[in-house]
Amino acid sequence: MNTENAVVVDRNGLTPPDIAMLRRVMGHFCTGVAVITAMAGKRPVGFACQSVVSVSLDPPYISFCPSKTSTSWPLLRNAGHLCVNILAHDQRELCSTFAVSGGDKFAGVDWALAGNGAPAFGGALARIEATVELEHNAGDHTIVVARITDLTAEDHAKPLLFYKGGFGGFEEPTPVSRHH
Repeated sequence: MNTENAVVVDRNGLTPPDIAMLRRVMGHFCTGVAVITAMAGKRPVGFACQSVVSVSLDPPYISFCPSKTSTSWPLLRNAGHLCVNILAHDQRELCSTFAVSGGDKFAGVDWALAGNGAPAFGGALARIEATVELEHNAGDHTIVVARITDLTAEDHAKPLLFYKGGFGGFEEPTPVSRHH
């Protein structure tokens, strides 16, 4: 794990917020939902993740944050080549399947190998192929930075969104002005 560029800020004397309140407040931040996949030998593995963000355009980086208790993340880390499957509005059950530990999560799932050899889901809103480059310790999670190697998107599908502990979506996006 490369942590030489990590910055730790010491805030002595500050009381951390109540965990229940932290969950409630952060639940107000609507996120997309993804399933991050890889091949562990000949076996597909993956986990649901709502903490995927774009980090850099040059070089092209994304990040995501698996829980330290994840049993899937060590297998994906060892594979190195990942596929971030950004879920469409009709893939709620798929998300629920990959949000829990154990079992054959890929049973009955429409998937094929992406160009980098990681599982890519049929019907996904978008796909990002990436290679793990950095990891940083972040409390009960790990911050992973991965270099994007290929990507594709379905322009006419709607996203699966997570908000206040539940799933949802929206009809049509409102264009964002590019004026700065």
